[in-house]
Amino acid sequence: MSLPSQLPKFVILALVGLSALGLSSCKTLKVAKQDDYDSPAYRPQSLSNVRVKVSLNKQMVYVMEGDKPLLVTATCVGTPSNPTPRGNFKVYNKIEKKRSMSYGFAVQGNAITPIKATNMRGGRYVGYPMPYWVEFSPAYGFHQGYVWNVPRSHGCLRLHKNVAPKFFALTRLGTPVNIAYTQPEDNTLGATATRPGAEHYLAPDPPNSVLITEAAFKAPDKPLFAN
Repeated sequence: MSLPSQLPKFVILALVGLSALGLSSCKTLKVAKQDDYDSPAYRPQSLSNVRVKVSLNKQMVYVMEGDKPLLVTATCVGTPSNPTPRGNFKVYNKIEKKRSMSYGFAVQGNAITPIKATNMRGGRYVGYPMPYWVEFSPAYGFHQGYVWNVPRSHGCLRLHKNVAPKFFALTRLGTPVNIAYTQPEDNTLGATATRPGAEHYLAPDPPNSVLITEAAFKAPDKPLFAN
């Protein structure tokens, strides 16, 4: 089962080493020095011809239209104990302002307490924000979150906050998704790709008082497409 990308600190996992999945190739990727990570996206001629390819080894996402890359971006994949599923899928659900049904907050008056949904005993439950949700398998999807340089998620595929809206716009219901250990694009497109720096994935969560409101969901402040 997939869990939210930016889990409250009481449920964050310990850092998982690269050796856990044999991801030695990730060491060669360039890292963005500041939290200005971004990847250009290009408008497709036809959304019906767009397909998504994910390399678990490179932790990269390739959005393709034929042989043309529309978006090449880093992702964060599942840990060995909570792996990202492999295989061929299709996007079947998209929610721009998605909230977790598993982890979130109990709100009672002015008190906001991180909690598992199954542990709710009173108050109002508000799920943890998972913006730009693109689901390809039950409880597994792409969404905005912290993109660590090692496997860190519970199976979902996290995308940087500057990239997630672009990916959301490039997919539709029915978009094919192939997830494999490697992809042919690893040696070409993936070889020159960059990853977000530690300023991104070590940044603290916004205050809980923000996470339970609509302010947790921010619209892009730049055009989505480079063309």
